[in-house]
Amino acid sequence: MLSCRNLLFSRKRNKFKPKNKAKIRTTPRKKQLPISLNQEKNSNPFQPTDQIQDYEPVSEDDDDVQGFRLKNTAPSHTSYGVQPLGNLYFNPGSSNSRNIGLGNLHALTDELVLDILGLLDATQLGILATVSKSFYVFANHEPLWRNLVLDNLNGGFLFNGSWKLTYVGVFCHSFDVLSTGICSVKVRDFYSDYLFQSWLCANLEMKSEWLERDNIVRKKGLSVEKFVSGFEEPNYPVLLEGCIDNWSALRKWDRDYLVKVCGDVKFAVGPVEMRLEEYFRYADQVREERPLYLFDPKFAEKVPILGSEYDVPVYFREDLFSVLGNERPDYRWIIVGPAGSGSSFHIDPNSTSAWNAVIKGSKKWVLFPPDVIPPGVFPSPDGAEVACPVSIIEWFMNFYEATKELKKRPIECICKAGEVIFVPNGWWHLVINLEESVAITQNYVSRRNLLDVLEFLKRPNANELVSGTRDRVNLHDKFKNAIEATFPGTIDGLELKAEEKRAQQKKPSFWDSVIDSHAGAFKFSF
Repeated sequence: MLSCRNLLFSRKRNKFKPKNKAKIRTTPRKKQLPISLNQEKNSNPFQPTDQIQDYEPVSEDDDDVQGFRLKNTAPSHTSYGVQPLGNLYFNPGSSNSRNIGLGNLHALTDELVLDILGLLDATQLGILATVSKSFYVFANHEPLWRNLVLDNLNGGFLFNGSWKLTYVGVFCHSFDVLSTGICSVKVRDFYSDYLFQSWLCANLEMKSEWLERDNIVRKKGLSVEKFVSGFEEPNYPVLLEGCIDNWSALRKWDRDYLVKVCGDVKFAVGPVEMRLEEYFRYADQVREERPLYLFDPKFAEKVPILGSEYDVPVYFREDLFSVLGNERPDYRWIIVGPAGSGSSFHIDPNSTSAWNAVIKGSKKWVLFPPDVIPPGVFPSPDGAEVACPVSIIEWFMNFYEATKELKKRPIECICKAGEVIFVPNGWWHLVINLEESVAITQNYVSRRNLLDVLEFLKRPNANELVSGTRDRVNLHDKFKNAIEATFPGTIDGLELKAEEKRAQQKKPSFWDSVIDSHAGAFKFSF
């Protein structure tokens, strides 16, 4: 299909603040100018002019490349005929229409060009698309239209196969999107690694070697005492089987049931809110690098029956944040997403531990201990920001192979419906849905991580790190005072045990005490 030798392109990394599991974004959304669609009658800025409609199509086959396989539903080429830059070097005599069409702006990187276009409104993008082949491709880049839709509509839209068609359907009522559509024109000899990889990541299948490693400890019928001593106290992940078999959610929560009981209730989906029916329509049609993820912390308050159809597994019922009542930080979420959606590498908020139960579908997990920063991830010294690849698939493409060379390899698994994974506090983790999935997750504080949470909440930059609550500055004092009032002596007792443990670790063993480290012989102290 493609004649480039290397598809592992270097892409822009972006910073995000890991404040809230539901709000983490790996690409900052651009601030848009006010929408202006006052066009003359019969004027359509979204359709290319006759000057552009005579571009020749680009033909490509669908063979595998470098061991990567496209999804069965993927088109055999990009929407506008974009090819990887490597193809240009294997096509003697060709010139890159990307550079010709941009004029003097061709010296700018693709990322910078798109950043500039992100400042334009829809009308300006539509007009710019008629200027040249190059601007036609850039101005039709789907993430630009996604930002326009999400920035200007708080949900309340029906996805129409692409973000551009969705925008047109909402703001251009005289334009019949469903019956007319907007055809994309293939542009000959347009080469761009950045734009091509965006399409590639949206359409790649997960490679079998990314899925086959499963080295997590799996337990069934584990007692609470053995869970605490074997996993929670040593702060080590485990996959638990059979502990949610009594959940009615496992039997009930299919699409039809969820749409019926949720009705017109709107749930948090990235920066907007959508009804479940609207979200499922989007999930069925979307083919993008970073699908929107339904991640709502208030689902049980919005639809109480959902909160009644699952129980906290017996291992996680000590929930000390509950002493704060209504002032506690967000702690439970319903998670719904199509294949390819998920969460890039992050550490859960407020130094809490977590459990995640899959109700429908399956998820691939990759976890690193707190002292191992995942390849391709660059946290700031204070932990307030993390730079990472644009998408989860890109991380697998560019960095997964490097994990095989690490002294401490990640813990990996596929968590299926009916299974629960325990995520210890401080562990980095990435999650990607392998199919449409529904899950419940909760973050919690127990005696095992209480001191860690208190230490986290009193950091000098806690107002930047704490999440899920309005009062980030005073959360430490409120929580500590509430614990001392509800469980007197608990904090003092835990601090004493921690001090004894540190002293024990520093204390030399018997053999260390009787061996002369300089002479290598015994020493006597009578």
